[in-house]
Amino acid sequence: MEQTAQASFIGRGIEVPFRIDHTGSVALTAGTQSIERAMAMILATAPGERVMRPDFGCAIWDLLFEPINDNTLGLMAEAVREAMARWEPRIDVDDVDVRPVDAQSGAVEIAVAYTVRATNDRRNLVFPFYTIPGEGDDEPMAELG
Repeated sequence: MEQTAQASFIGRGIEVPFRIDHTGSVALTAGTQSIERAMAMILATAPGERVMRPDFGCAIWDLLFEPINDNTLGLMAEAVREAMARWEPRIDVDDVDVRPVDAQSGAVEIAVAYTVRATNDRRNLVFPFYTIPGEGDDEPMAELG
C-alpha cells in the first residue's frame, strides 16, 4: 500500500523524541512508523511518570527490581498486553514473548507481534528492557537460559 494512503488510514503524529524537521516545522511520523513509535513510547514510560496523564505507560517498570524468572517474565508479558490494549487502539496484540537475554546485565527482550487494524498488516516490535540484577540472581537465569 502506498505510504500516503496508509498514513490516511492509520494517522499521523508528532515524532518522539520531539524535534524540528528540515523545514522548521514539528517533525511528524505517519503510517506504521507512527504506531511503532507510539508503542515504544508506551513501553518506555512508567505509570506516574507523566504529570498530566499519571496512568499512561506500562507496568513493566514495577518489575524493575524483581529477579528474572518464569513468574516475572509472565507478569511482564501481561503488563505489555494490558498497556497496548489500553493505550494503542490502532493495533491488536497477537502475541507477547518475553525472554531473558543476559544474566550479567539483566537484559530482557520483549517481542510484541501485532496486527494493524486499519490495514490488517502483521508486524513485530522488539523492545529491550533492562532489570536491575540483584546479588545471586544468576541462578534463575541459568535455569531459563
